[in-house]
Amino acid sequence: MPQGQSSTREIPETGSIPKHIAIIMDGNGRWARKRFMPRMAGHQQGVETVRGVIKACIEQNVAYLTLFAFSSENWRRPADEVSYLMQLFTGALEQEIGKLHENGIRFKVIGDLSKFDHKIIEFINTGEQLTAQNTRLTFTIAANYGGRWDIMQAMRKMMAQSSDLPLHFEEENLAQYLALSYAPEPDLFIRTGGEYRISNFLLWQLAYTELYFTNTLWPDFNEQELGLAIQAYQQRERRFGRTSEQLQIAISAER
Repeated sequence: MPQGQSSTREIPETGSIPKHIAIIMDGNGRWARKRFMPRMAGHQQGVETVRGVIKACIEQNVAYLTLFAFSSENWRRPADEVSYLMQLFTGALEQEIGKLHENGIRFKVIGDLSKFDHKIIEFINTGEQLTAQNTRLTFTIAANYGGRWDIMQAMRKMMAQSSDLPLHFEEENLAQYLALSYAPEPDLFIRTGGEYRISNFLLWQLAYTELYFTNTLWPDFNEQELGLAIQAYQQRERRFGRTSEQLQIAISAER
């Protein structure tokens, strides 16, 4: 789906490999607990999993990967865990930005950054500027992000910057201000850890995304698990409101 194209307004082009995959990385704490380790160890292992999934996406020719790292509701977690997550985020940014750039990966962060330490914000800005021209994969981290926050901040920006906004505006008027406006809507959403909800993640963008849930905990989610998710995606009929018969006619016309 081209950047900015809406799946509710147009029928997007689709392929056997999802162009954009969005993932909620769930299960770090439970992974650690099963091994009689502190929750923090699970989060550390989760960072290793991110590296493997990035590599697997490049090998599968996925163009966009968006990971939900920290939601706007995660501040409700115990203070020591939140503090550790911030330290882990800072360390990962410091260590990984250069590697991402060396591998031709564009790095982006979406979310309300105002609550983050200035050091984190500095790393984010530096990383985004350094990798801005890379095209191999666009890797986005959603941090202090919420789907409702995203729609509200887009509305505020639209109203502030469009003094001649009509009373009856359209999707495209708002969509350009969404945090993920630079990417096509996700083709495939994955949630690990056995939970069956989207938890305020990309509420606007997931309108016609294929949803895939797995019991596999995030630290155990590897290249094979990603392959299973893509295989499941390939079995779906992406009708976008049409009937199966209409879809088959459209497919036949393309051949």
